[in-house]
Amino acid sequence: MNFIIFIVALLVIFILAYLVSNGKKKIKIRPVVTMVVLQLVFAFLLLNTEFGLFIIRGISSIFDYLLAFAAEGINFVFGGMANEGMSPFFLNVLLPIVFVSALIGIAQYIKLLPLIIHFLGLLLSRINGLGKLESFNGVASAIFGQSEVFISVKKLLPNIPEHRLYTMCTSAMSTVSASILGAYMTMIDPKYVVTALVLNLFGGFIIANIINPYEVTPEEDRIETKEERKQSFFEMLGSIYSTALKSQSSLAQCSSDS
Repeated sequence: MNFIIFIVALLVIFILAYLVSNGKKKIKIRPVVTMVVLQLVFAFLLLNTEFGLFIIRGISSIFDYLLAFAAEGINFVFGGMANEGMSPFFLNVLLPIVFVSALIGIAQYIKLLPLIIHFLGLLLSRINGLGKLESFNGVASAIFGQSEVFISVKKLLPNIPEHRLYTMCTSAMSTVSASILGAYMTMIDPKYVVTALVLNLFGGFIIANIINPYEVTPEEDRIETKEERKQSFFEMLGSIYSTALKSQSSLAQCSSDS
């Protein structure tokens, strides 16, 4: 019965995506089928093998380690603001995103992110039929979350065409931030959280391939920006913190209004 529900649900999703596709004749079947098969393989490995459990424990410990650092910093700056026993959304969820954003800024400053874009993007673009930038964006979203990932590519955004930006937004919206992911791991078995993270990564690419199919030429896939001058390390951190705090303050305002 579960298998029948899975097949029916998959068909319904594909049919709905096909109906709203803006280029039905351009849909590439091979990448879609490949990513569906990869979803099945990763789901089996992560949920039913010792190797998968080892990977999940490693990922869970990394998140615990990072969020512990974030919690210490938040407690140092904002300690005593919250009532005893309370768990404010702004302090426990939004502010850790600022810490993660700083890590992204440092990785970009030391030229680590361009390497990730080149290698991971090249590998995934061969699987999903999309550009390297879209592929990097999907992986970064799965790790850092939809808020932080656009900070890492903010200097590229003015040069990205609308159809590619849509795909980037689709993959970003299929993920959650690192801090929320860590919170989920305290409430749900980590193996289900990590499995959902991997499946959502490919799921976003699958939907984007059906709704928004397009070809990316090698010229289009080498987006370069020219900086007027190289920022110092602390200027870079200040810029990252300012952008991250503004975005999280807006989210906090929206949460309080709702």
